[in-house]
Amino acid sequence: MTQTFIQTFILLILVTDPFGNVPLFVSALRQVPKERRWKVVVRECLIAFFVLLLFMFFGSHLLSAMQLSEISLRIGGSVILFLIALRMVFPQPGGPFGGADDEHGGEPFIVPLAIPAIAGPSALATVLLFSSDSTTDVMLHVGALTAVGAVWLAVFLSAERLQEKLGPQVMTAFERLMGLILSAMAVEMFLAGIREFIKSV
Repeated sequence: MTQTFIQTFILLILVTDPFGNVPLFVSALRQVPKERRWKVVVRECLIAFFVLLLFMFFGSHLLSAMQLSEISLRIGGSVILFLIALRMVFPQPGGPFGGADDEHGGEPFIVPLAIPAIAGPSALATVLLFSSDSTTDVMLHVGALTAVGAVWLAVFLSAERLQEKLGPQVMTAFERLMGLILSAMAVEMFLAGIREFIKSV
């Protein structure tokens, strides 16, 4: 159980990529008065948390309504994870989420910080896989998501200081390392989906 919690926690950290999103948060909050920045960070993290929680609880119903199998979601989600991992390892001008607009003339709301920076396609696809009828599994996944939410707050509330102390090169190196780990997890998820598909044939 502890191992599953740790695996879920690490996976959610990787797909939400808080450290890789530090430059985006710093840029998006540049126009916001300093005394309001912490409120914006808390608000955006809460929005992302509840969006992911919603997908976690109602993921199975959404799959049924759209006539999708968990196998197809697992394989599709792994492909998305792998593509985002590639963008983390080989940085693109638009960042790992492909062109989220960093230049905002006012206070950011939902976009681009809560969605897609934190609760992006890969994170949504991942939590959909956590849908379960087991109370123990649900509590474990919610606990892991809550722990990850605490990490978001810690990282983003100290985003400016973190970027100043570590520097852009260290932040880039850390993001590439996370991308490498995420790519391996994406391949493992893809292979698991293929194995399940072969068994179902």
